[in-house]
Amino acid sequence: MLIIGIAGGTGCGKTTVVNQILNELPEGEVGVISQDSYYKDTTHLSYEERININFDHPRSIDFDLLENHLTELKKGNPIHQPVYSFVKHNRTGDTIVTHPRKVMIVEGILILTNPELRKMFDIKIFVHADTDERLIRRLKRDISERGRDLDEVLTRYLNTLKPMHDQFIEPTKEYADIIIPNNKYNTVAIDIVRSIIHQKL
Repeated sequence: MLIIGIAGGTGCGKTTVVNQILNELPEGEVGVISQDSYYKDTTHLSYEERININFDHPRSIDFDLLENHLTELKKGNPIHQPVYSFVKHNRTGDTIVTHPRKVMIVEGILILTNPELRKMFDIKIFVHADTDERLIRRLKRDISERGRDLDEVLTRYLNTLKPMHDQFIEPTKEYADIIIPNNKYNTVAIDIVRSIIHQKL
């Protein structure tokens, strides 16, 4: 099994890159795991306590479970991936059965911050995008998809997102094998990743 880690700041376009990689690959050969499914369970906290959690700090992620799941997939066993609700800031209690694939893509802003997880990745990719561009994308997404208002998104960006990006996410660029600038000129980098996957398939 080839495991590819795709990191980058919030709104950098990781999902777009994942979709570009998947576009020309055989259906069913590649699986995707999102770091967002692995936020720690916060059932023991009230909603008011949950909204104050710093979700952009590495300690908000259940890396142990993610590593355990990747290990199981490598052994050929299916896993039960948690389902996370951004509205409730907690896991829903549901799971998605995820089967092993020849290639597994793990994507998320903090996945390269964890040394054990980095060791599991055969290819480490960092998607880079301009800070203003990332903020605009984050605003659009959180307001339209996650029920946030403008003040809430901007406050979180200034107090949490930006400092956490500078402290934890941006420095993980140094671990990347490939850095992809997320603009219309990134086709060469995408093609390189695709060709590596094709060799594995």
